[in-house]
Amino acid sequence: MNENVTLVLLGGAGVLLGLFFFGGLWWTVRRGLASKRPALWFIGSLLLRTSIVVAGIYLVSGGRWDGLLACLAGFFSARLIVTRLASPPVGHHNSPVKEPSHAP
Repeated sequence: MNENVTLVLLGGAGVLLGLFFFGGLWWTVRRGLASKRPALWFIGSLLLRTSIVVAGIYLVSGGRWDGLLACLAGFFSARLIVTRLASPPVGHHNSPVKEPSHAP
């Protein structure tokens, strides 16, 4: 029973790390596109987010393979959460161009 609780907590830590990573990516895209130097934003953010998440997953899991899998499962669950929250509603496209309904 104690092992299952530990894996659930590790999965929760993976979700928090994933929210940090993908939320940071969303924030970087919004800031980087309006910047005079977008490459600096994107490269710096990638290095910072990746190093924090890799170190966090390794430290939290303690190097155990089942802990690593639980953290990674939580991490990818956070990806689904962030993409769902950050995407515009389905019926509200900002594109004025009408998409073709068939292949050319």
